Amino acid sequence: MSSTKIALLRGINVGGHRKVPMAELRQLMTDLGFGQVKTYIQSGNIIFKSPVENTAELALKIQNGILERFGFEVPVICLTAETLQHAVKNNPFATEAPPLTQLHLSFLNKVPEKSLAEALQEIDLSPDQFHLQNTFVYLNIPGKYHKTKLSNALFEKKLKVNATTRNWKTVMKLITLSE
Repeated sequence: MSSTKIALLRGINVGGHRKVPMAELRQLMTDLGFGQVKTYIQSGNIIFKSPVENTAELALKIQNGILERFGFEVPVICLTAETLQHAVKNNPFATEAPPLTQLHLSFLNKVPEKSLAEALQEIDLSPDQFHLQNTFVYLNIPGKYHKTKLSNALFEKKLKVNATTRNWKTVMKLITLSE
């Protein structure tokens, strides 16, 4: 039986680089054998159905499909709708009720090594805050996100993983679209 999955693409349609029209992306997903494909905004958020449960395998299939169709590599992180719902329920910053514009969620392609995760916990970039939980980094950024040092690049360098980040509005829209 097919269950709902979400694929997050990193770095497409930014500043005119790595252009991927959403209609063509939806067609690619259909061609790859996925069902009920929906996209949300131009930054590479895809909701789809697949009987395959291995999300790393799905991410690789999508990544290879994009490389073949569009001619460039795009990091892809895939997760189940249930996993995203669980992540939203466990946001440690949601209980403090900051403005939703401050909240972001970084998605990691795998659980980082314990020693790397512990080293990351030593970093203090106040007033910006983060909380690492498995394959998620919850962010509370009082200023502008594009000015924080809590970036995909930092998480990738310190944790030796791939990362992509979405603002809380997008995360909540993905939940709605996956229902």
